[in-house]
Order: sequence, then structure tokens, then C-alpha cells
Amino acid sequence: MKRILVVDDKEMMRDSVATTLARRGYAVGSAASAAAALEQLAARPHDAVVTDLQMPEMDGLGLLEEIRRIDEQLPVILMTAFGSIETAVTAMQKGAWDYITKPFNGDELLVSVDRAVEHRRLHRENQVLKAERPVTTGMRVHEMVGTGDAMSELRATLGPVAESHGTVLITGESGTGKEVTARWIHEHGPRKDAPFLAINCAALSTSLLESELFGHEKGAFTGADRTRKGRFELADGGTLLLDEISEVSPSIQAKLLRVLQEQSFERVGGDRSISVDVRVIATSNRDLPAAVRAGEFREDLYYRLNVLPLSLPSLRERREDIPELLEHFLGLVAAREGAERCTFDENAVAAMQAYHWPGNVRELQNVCERAAVLAPERTIRASLVLPWLRGPAPASAVVGSMIEAKPGEGDPMIGFNPLTAGIVCEDGLTLETIEREIIVNTLKHFDGHRRRSAKALGIGVRTLGLKLKKWKEESLVSPDL
Repeated sequence: MKRILVVDDKEMMRDSVATTLARRGYAVGSAASAAAALEQLAARPHDAVVTDLQMPEMDGLGLLEEIRRIDEQLPVILMTAFGSIETAVTAMQKGAWDYITKPFNGDELLVSVDRAVEHRRLHRENQVLKAERPVTTGMRVHEMVGTGDAMSELRATLGPVAESHGTVLITGESGTGKEVTARWIHEHGPRKDAPFLAINCAALSTSLLESELFGHEKGAFTGADRTRKGRFELADGGTLLLDEISEVSPSIQAKLLRVLQEQSFERVGGDRSISVDVRVIATSNRDLPAAVRAGEFREDLYYRLNVLPLSLPSLRERREDIPELLEHFLGLVAAREGAERCTFDENAVAAMQAYHWPGNVRELQNVCERAAVLAPERTIRASLVLPWLRGPAPASAVVGSMIEAKPGEGDPMIGFNPLTAGIVCEDGLTLETIEREIIVNTLKHFDGHRRRSAKALGIGVRTLGLKLKKWKEESLVSPDL
């Protein structure tokens, strides 16, 4: 509900305006003086102010100037029984939204307030859109994919967490989907229609991070040529994601602690306390309790953040979800490119389920996108994917997890699985060695026939020939192949 503040030293006029606005559906606050109005504006955000011009101590123009120091964009509507062109011009020059002369009817007031509130809404949406971090892949990925045991347990916890307003701390390895989880919580909670903003605490210097989080006043530092709202103000009523919270400096940790405790802060260079209603979700890929013990992270801040803890499983702990994730990411790529959807064959899926995924879901997504773009046909084969899986994984794990082909008759292609073609499984074999052994054994199976071997491997004959040439030059394979 939009909140309007009515300021007038005359009680009858104040109540009349407030009643008219309340009937419209606005939440209305009232103040009998400019000083009382400034206190209310500091206590909570408002969407517009309707104030009398003639008031003792500080008049409407003085109040307008004070409001402009606090918030350059808050619409202020001035009311007066002593209207003149000069006064109207002065009011507009000082930044008034509108100027109405008493006596006025209710419709005239409502039209002005409605327009002011809509302007405020559009301006805030524009600020939020500018502050939002774009999705670098250009794909919508904030969906919880996977039905395995680990994800089922996580979902059972996510529902109650999303429905609450409590602070959430999400931990897990890099690439496990901490930001995806944070967005899911926001989108399934009571604040889903309010802003969701994210900031990477590890990517900014201390001074820049402080300004991004809390905003700054005009003249606070060199280059601060105007007052700027921070993420806490822009996310008011919604959710703020503090990504990699473990990387913030001690000075920022102290200010964050105060926001979590009191829901208030000061802009950089300012002395006025600003109150907000923001749900904080923090993430970290570090062991925060260990950081607390080492004196690198405030213990009191850790306990303020760790109200609703969530620990995300690595992809190694949820290998059963890999087929679903592959289909999900391939679908996103196809929709983005406007192309036919690709699929992975059984051997490719098995190879990826056997891989240890140090980069977790983020690495899997990259492999999917690369495969969908570079695959020579709609079916993506293991031979394309295997060279991209970085780092040595035990050969016994890779080969042992492959799908056993059913024996066939007649055509030697039927029933032949090149990935299980007689490889001796020894721990420590690199993927390059595994690839070479697969190709050599496939050639032996087809009596050296390169075209049939290439077809079974899912690669081109020229690619097969280039690999053999290289290995022969390095004396890694028989010169007779």
C-alpha cells in the first residue's frame, strides 16, 4: 500500500485531506509541523508528501528544501490559500511536484497525488532495474532442478524459509547455485512483488562497496556530484542478496551488523538515520565459523546472518540430478538460439555422471552450452564432451559407470560400445590417455577401418586421422594403425 504524509498545522484541514486520501486506498500519516514531518520521513519511506505552504517555524518551502536534501525524487505537493504566480514559480523551481490552491475539491487533490505516486513508482523501478545485476549468460536459470535425495531434502527446507522474513545464510562450494537459491526464496515468499537486488561483495573495494550498499550524500567524496541511494534503500520492502559476504572488510561488517539489528543506517557523508525494511540473504563459499575463529569475520555478525542456514550440496553429491540438469540447460540454449533442441547420448551422460565437477552446476552449464553450439549433429556424443572435462578423474570411475551395450548380431556396429572396449582401468589415467585407448581399441575392433571407427566414436574421419598422426609422431600408438 502506498504511503502519503499530510502536513498541516490546522487539524481540520489535515484530517480532511487525510480522510480523502484514505478513502482512495492510501496509507496516510499526518504531521502538525515540518519538524514532525521530517521525523516521520526518517522513520519510514513514503511515496508522496502533501503539505501546507503557510506554517509556523518552518513553512512548506522550507520543508521542501529539507526533503530535497533527504530524497531528491520524493514528490511534494504544496497547498496554499494565498496562491500567486510568483509563489507557484518558486515552489516549482525548488522541486515541488505540484501546487494546488485552496479551496480545492477532492478530485483535484486525488489526481495530483495519483500522478505523483505513479511517477515515484516508475522512477523507483528504473533505479532498481539499473541496480540489478544482469544474467551474464542471457538465460533464465533461477529454477531448482533435480529430484534426487539431496535436492528433495533441500526443497523440504526451502518452503518454510521462503515463507518467512528471516535472514538467510546460504553456504556451499562455488557454482552450486547459491544465487539461484536466493532468487527462488524471494520469488516464493511474501516479498515476491518487491525488488530483489544482488551485490557481489568480493568484486568491489571497501569504499565502493560502502557507497553501493548505503548510498552517499552529495559532496561526500570527490566525484559525488549528487545524492545517490544505495542498495538497501532501493531494496526497501524486498530482498537484498549479499553474495560472498565473507569477503567484506571489518568496517563494512560493523555497518551491516547495525542494519541487521536496527534496520537503519546512514549514507556515506550523511548524519541522518534512514530506516528500511529489507530481507537479507547472504552467501559464502568459505567456512565462516573458521573465519570467525581466525578473527577474520565478526562473531556477532555471523550469528545475525545465520538465522536460517542453508547448505547446498555439491554436484558430486547429487549425480542422479545430472540428466535433468542436462535437459534443462539444453532447453535454455535451444530457446535462446531459436534452434532445434540437442540431446546427449547415453555414453555422454554416463561420462558426465562419472566426472567430479570441481566447478559444480556452473561448470555443467558451460559444458552444455558449448556442446549444443559445437556439436556437428543434434545428438551430442561422449567423444565431444570428454576432452572438456578438466582434471584427472579415476579411469575406473569413468569406464566403470558406462552403459553396457547389449550384444548384437550381423553388423559389427551393433552391440559395440567404444567406451567399454577393453580398457584396462587403472587409477591415475588422464582423460587424454582414456581417449587414446578408446580410439585404439575401437580401431582394433573394426580391423583398422577408419570410417567405421569414426562413426562408432561419433567423430569425423579427418579428426580421427589427425589424432592418429599426432600420436604416431609422439610414438604413443603403433605406426600400423
